[in-house]
Amino acid sequence: METVVFVIAALLSAALFWLRFRAVARAILGSKPDPGFRVWPLWPRIRRIIWEVLCQAKVIRHRPWPGLAHALVFWGFCAFALVTANHVTEGLGFRLFDLRGGAFGRVYGLGAALFALAVSVSITGLAVRRFVVRPKWLGEKVSLESGVIALLILALMLTYLAGYFGRPEPGSGAERAIWWAHTLALLVFLPLLPRTKHLHLMLSPVAVFLTREPLGQIPPLEGEDDFGLVSGRDVTRRMALQAFSCVECGRCQEHCPAHNTGKELNPKQMALGLRAFLREHGPGAGAPLAGPHLSEAAAFQCTTCGACEYQCPAGVEHLPLILGLRRGAVNTGRWEDEYGAQLFVRLERQGNPLGLAAFERDRFIQKSGLAWFDGTQDFCLWLGCMGAYDPRGRETVVALARALRASGATFGVLRREKCSGDAARRLGNDLLFQQLAEFNIGQMRAAGVRKILSICPHCVRTIGEDWKEFGADFEVIHHSEWLARHLPARGGQSGGRVVYHDPCYLGRYRGVYEEPRRVAALAGQLVEPARSRDRSFCCGAGGGLTFLGEEPGTRVSHVRAAELKASGADRVAVACPFCRTMLEDAMAAAPGMGAPRLSDIAEIVAEHLQESGDSGRS
Repeated sequence: METVVFVIAALLSAALFWLRFRAVARAILGSKPDPGFRVWPLWPRIRRIIWEVLCQAKVIRHRPWPGLAHALVFWGFCAFALVTANHVTEGLGFRLFDLRGGAFGRVYGLGAALFALAVSVSITGLAVRRFVVRPKWLGEKVSLESGVIALLILALMLTYLAGYFGRPEPGSGAERAIWWAHTLALLVFLPLLPRTKHLHLMLSPVAVFLTREPLGQIPPLEGEDDFGLVSGRDVTRRMALQAFSCVECGRCQEHCPAHNTGKELNPKQMALGLRAFLREHGPGAGAPLAGPHLSEAAAFQCTTCGACEYQCPAGVEHLPLILGLRRGAVNTGRWEDEYGAQLFVRLERQGNPLGLAAFERDRFIQKSGLAWFDGTQDFCLWLGCMGAYDPRGRETVVALARALRASGATFGVLRREKCSGDAARRLGNDLLFQQLAEFNIGQMRAAGVRKILSICPHCVRTIGEDWKEFGADFEVIHHSEWLARHLPARGGQSGGRVVYHDPCYLGRYRGVYEEPRRVAALAGQLVEPARSRDRSFCCGAGGGLTFLGEEPGTRVSHVRAAELKASGADRVAVACPFCRTMLEDAMAAAPGMGAPRLSDIAEIVAEHLQESGDSGRS
């Protein structure tokens, strides 16, 4: 009789689970295929699954204690897979193995018991954190079903421990009561899963496996009718999968510079907004995405720093969603922004976001004694808009040129060069980006360019990754990487303390952290700000925002400048012309005296060469 009751209850639980999960599966599988997506090569994806899912590395790294508690719950579920399978077969009248008999059963049973203890403590701690401590990153709304899930997980662990350590007589009333209590917890847990954040247990490993590389990869548009994310018909399967994979941990929100400075954008709500849209409208709906669930205005507040996507342990890619909304608004002509319109006009007419004439670039090149690239030199020195037109950027170029000459490297600049298209790309103007990219690719191929050296991490990223859509295959490196390989001797160091600011597009996007620090250390003792390396706080320039209007809330650059100043350093070292401009202006606007001196790392090397009198190959 018990077997019949168990089978009926199990079938009912499975049916309820499917009824609730069916809508999720339909939303994912009913969305359109991802354009240009390839699963191969497999090994990087397998390695990511091992590191991020099985080892829970991302979960633990930046929130060690709650991360470890979450990891123990996950590892406990993995350990209990066989216990659960054995429990189900017991309900059908047979066992896979005896937890108290045989070497395997005794060892596995004890291991599962130890995990049950760890999971019990961990899930209790996580529940207290979620429902009592309630960090603001987790959100103000408390889910009743999530609380019930936590109680059910605890019940599963405690009933197993009661059966394992209590050792009730087989067939006794106590033994059957414990068995049924464990069974009921299991059968109630299953149908609750699809409507709670705990669905990530099933979906996030798939989302992590299918993550695009590198960080912030923007999917190509498909055909003349693809304008980006305009309506529900434009949502792809991976986007839908990631929306339902979100665990609502708030790590993206915690590290978002826009959200941290009082702006509307919240990357967690972008993912949850897409989930809500899909639940309301279903896949392939013609309803516009921008609306109650997804804010178009918030999408244009993103600096594209990548902190949200880099932090996410569930494989959610926020940038393709945010930039997809931008594309949809710009490519359909729906985005109306005075500064954005002026920026696009300047890029179309003058080929640079500052709107300056090309002869200004030529005049700087001649005054600085820079050679034209003729195909025989070691490098094509890509000036970029900031290096060609901005006074601060020009200082960096001159300093880098001195370091190049001192090392014996040969280099030249292109006779004609337009903006790499970074701002147009990140703001969603695909046609303008294509025009700029194709012009520059043509100039480089005509000049015989093979290796490119740039002072701008944004240009390095755009040339090295985004231009690939149009057949570019140039080798491009950032000047910090080259300078680190050709460091001059240490003599002549002036001392003092120097703090290095990690640019988002050099750090998180490219993984370059040590090289610029080795160069910055020429200026004195290296100290770190409160947030550095992959946790570095953005300067606020990325995503084309440096060319747009006034920021709502606090300026991102002011927050970062205050952090760098608080390090107590005499000097701030940067490795991005946009960071330099934003931070220099922010420090000048900060109240009080004693702002640290700000320099690009190339200027630090040039000063060092001047002090040491080194003009030869180092």
